[in-house]
Amino acid sequence: MPVPWFLLSLALGRSPIVLSLERLVGPQDATHCSPGLSCHLWDSDILCLPGDIVPASGPVLAPTHLQTELVLRCRKETYCDLCVRVAVHLAVHGHWEEPEDEEKFGGAADPGVEEPRNASLQAQVVLSFQAYPTTRCVLLEVQVPAALVQFGQSVGSVVYDCFEAALGSEVRIWSYTQPRYEKELNLTQQLPDCRGLEVRNSIPSCWALPWLNVSADGDNVHLILNVSEEQHFGLSLYWNQVQGPPKPRWHKNLTGPQIITLNHTDLVPCLCIQVWPLEPDSVRTNICPFREDPRAHQNLWRAARLRLLTLQSWLLDAPCSLPAEAALCWQAPGGDPCQPLVPPLSWENVTVDVNSWEQLQLQECLWADSLGPLKDDVLLLETRGPQDNRSLCALEPSGCTSLPSKASTRAARLGEYLLQDLQSGQCLQLWDDDLGALWACSMDKYIHKRWALLWLACLLFAAALSLILLLKKDHAKAAARGRAALLLYSADDSGFERLVGALASALCQLPLRVAVDLWSRREMSAQGPVAWFHAQRRQTLQEGGVVVLLFSPGAVALCSEWLQDGVSAPGAHGPHDAFRASLSCVLPDFLQGQAPGRYVGACFDRLLHPDSVPALFRTVPVFSLPSQLPDFLGALQQPRTPRPRRLQERAEQVSRALQPALDSYFHPPGTPAPGRGVGPGAGDGT
Repeated sequence: MPVPWFLLSLALGRSPIVLSLERLVGPQDATHCSPGLSCHLWDSDILCLPGDIVPASGPVLAPTHLQTELVLRCRKETYCDLCVRVAVHLAVHGHWEEPEDEEKFGGAADPGVEEPRNASLQAQVVLSFQAYPTTRCVLLEVQVPAALVQFGQSVGSVVYDCFEAALGSEVRIWSYTQPRYEKELNLTQQLPDCRGLEVRNSIPSCWALPWLNVSADGDNVHLILNVSEEQHFGLSLYWNQVQGPPKPRWHKNLTGPQIITLNHTDLVPCLCIQVWPLEPDSVRTNICPFREDPRAHQNLWRAARLRLLTLQSWLLDAPCSLPAEAALCWQAPGGDPCQPLVPPLSWENVTVDVNSWEQLQLQECLWADSLGPLKDDVLLLETRGPQDNRSLCALEPSGCTSLPSKASTRAARLGEYLLQDLQSGQCLQLWDDDLGALWACSMDKYIHKRWALLWLACLLFAAALSLILLLKKDHAKAAARGRAALLLYSADDSGFERLVGALASALCQLPLRVAVDLWSRREMSAQGPVAWFHAQRRQTLQEGGVVVLLFSPGAVALCSEWLQDGVSAPGAHGPHDAFRASLSCVLPDFLQGQAPGRYVGACFDRLLHPDSVPALFRTVPVFSLPSQLPDFLGALQQPRTPRPRRLQERAEQVSRALQPALDSYFHPPGTPAPGRGVGPGAGDGT
């Protein structure tokens, strides 16, 4: 469905204000000043050497404010350059020094000596102008009559015409006196380009400027360049970086007019466009239209990657600079929400959560690979105080339990052993800074030692029970506790969910313990799909069960999207869709070769062909139902596979229970189901 890009025009901002500029005739520089002042411009530029600040022995003129104005300097009516006019406002700073004799004896000074208070003030004011690649410094001589000398008061201004600059460039202006009595004034200004000035017919470099517009059509964005057919120009797409040079994305030399089409998934906030005519000294126009577009920000977070470099450093890799907040937290096994460390460790060099606009955007368990396979570990948080004091606590779902402690938690009961392991170097250090450290300690050996006798009794009991079960008939086996099976599917539509519910109910009639999100909606709403799936998957695999991936056209599309981008499109499915939430944990098992024996795939005959399942997931058996029900049930009930005759009876039982749901979902043969498409590689309906 096409997505309306009505926000795109807003992202471009208002049209630039068109300024009509004053025209100066002739190339000569000039200066003029306020009434009462006299000023003079030196004939040639001077060296830009401000020198050190020196003390003043009396009142001096000092620049107090800089003001600029854009004008045109024209050699002909249609041959002009952009010029920056600078006005320097001056004031009197400092005081007259009292004559020494008058101060000491109270008498009058020598009347033959001219009274300094009646003398005029003179100053040499320097204007320094920098606009890549030009730097100029000019010297203005200013004289203020004694009648205007009032300490701390403004005496007027001196105006210089003018510094030539390129359109769209950044200019920097400094002003100070020579010698320099005070810190210099400075001003930085971004000049407009040809679009913001009424100069297209006056400045030659603007005559053939490509005019750029941005429009949207569904999911596509169009760059429209209204250029004459014979005009040649360059167009470049680049990522504008806050730090470092821009990163080029795409560049072409074209002939106008042109319409460039971009996919909306390629847009990010820092994507900018630069166009210029292929002529000497041409002006380059830059525009960044997607800075405030929320869809571009969404694409940016999809492309962002959080990677662990060492145990104490991380890298957030993204096309644009990201304003984000990072925090170090810990997560208990089972997919519980990530909890902040209390007391906290500093997080300048490490992150687990990345938040933007008060929303969680990225979450990574950075040390999962460092700890190796999932074990019965406990995290110890060490905090350091003044005078080398330190304290230890164990992170548990109920909080951080101090060690040693008399609490009834598992970590408290084994606290003495954990402290011994920490002191003997048997724990793995995950983090260390001035505030404290984080350690991972294993409790496997203590749990095994404590329950050794119980395990021995259980083994004896199991051996006896196995002997009894061997003597039982088939009906006694059916009464045994069945294997756990977690059923995952994509909620394509309500009809498909009813079909999944029928399959799950039919499997429950066998010695199978089936878990499916349809029967756990209240629990999923309380925990969230990710947490619910992590808990169910962990429990199923720990009990030796199997995870069933039920593929449909929607599930294949989600898997393909994950394999291409690493992230599923948010909002593509309902809030209870555990299949989408499960991909972040299911894919690593397939990529690392840990899926065989733990996962099984399935699809329905008339909806999807097994060959349409992505190749990565076909590393485990994928069965077509109901035609391959016996083999499917055999894979679910391993390693206690029943005899073939018994397996065939169970397959017929499941097929009978499933048939009404299949008939209601599919129309009779030869009648296409309106509104329901068949995915790529679907079967022929037989």
